Amino acid sequence: GHEHLLKMMEERMMDVEQKLRLVKRLLQDKVNQLKEQLSKNTRADAMVKDLYVENAQLLKALEATEQRQKSAERKNYLLEEKIANLNRIVKNLASPSFSP
Repeated sequence: GHEHLLKMMEERMMDVEQKLRLVKRLLQDKVNQLKEQLSKNTRADAMVKDLYVENAQLLKALEATEQRQKSAERKNYLLEEKIANLNRIVKNLASPSFSP
């Protein structure tokens, strides 16, 4: 009975060791997965930061473009007023009331 008990305990120990090796392998696989995910997240984070910076630069460029457009529209309006005034002057100069 004593040797049988020893044999059973030895078999149980081997079974426990085998299960521990399996758990260790599963844990190592999970560690590898998490390392890979961390690497992907780090790259994604860097991309998000790059996009944030690029977006800020694009917004500044858009604001500058909008300011240039407003300035061009103001200049265009002033030029149109000058053209209208010049047309009135030319019309008045060409009218028969100024003829000799």
